[in-house]
Amino acid sequence: MLLDSGAFTELARHGFYRHSVDDYAADIRRLHGARIVNITAAVAQDYMCEPWMLAKTGLTIRDHQRLTIERYDALQACDIPVPVMPVLQGVEPIDYVDHLYQYRDRIQPGMWVGVGSICKRQGDPRAIIAVLRAILSQRPDLRLHGFGVKKTSLVHPGVRERLFSADSMAWSFAARMRGRPPNDWREAAAFLRHTDGPVPRDRVGKDAGGLNG
Repeated sequence: MLLDSGAFTELARHGFYRHSVDDYAADIRRLHGARIVNITAAVAQDYMCEPWMLAKTGLTIRDHQRLTIERYDALQACDIPVPVMPVLQGVEPIDYVDHLYQYRDRIQPGMWVGVGSICKRQGDPRAIIAVLRAILSQRPDLRLHGFGVKKTSLVHPGVRERLFSADSMAWSFAARMRGRPPNDWREAAAFLRHTDGPVPRDRVGKDAGGLNG
């Protein structure tokens, strides 16, 4: 299971992280030690770069990219018992490439890497494809994870073929709106069947929800 940091909720509601990296690391150790969930990786506490999110924090894209790397480094230094997923952030495709190079050698060959700030682009899958293509043009070895990728984009082969994994709460939201159990695995399985063909199970990231949000 991919453990989400609750970054979107924290920044969208408050414009900053109410909890430190040490707090997040302690929660990860608690969940891992209690065997509450089988954590494949923990997502670093990143900073989304949508224009409205930048307005919320009062910072620039470059600031958000720098802070994302700083939080990644800090979580790595906490020596948690699971891998940490770095996240690439930006608005335009070139921003993501720039952020990729800001990470320097932190992003190792074949690494599982998150791609942020794409969940609000579902109306035009070509915008998501442009971002993924730009990243893979520089690092075709990377396994990209899409955060909040909904059915509109998942059914597009250009998105699917460039993602190693993705998470989405669309299936849960749809079940809730129709009065069905929103946490039933069968709802998630039905959503998967409707995304234009099967995706191998080892390529599907599960949204674990935020630790602090």
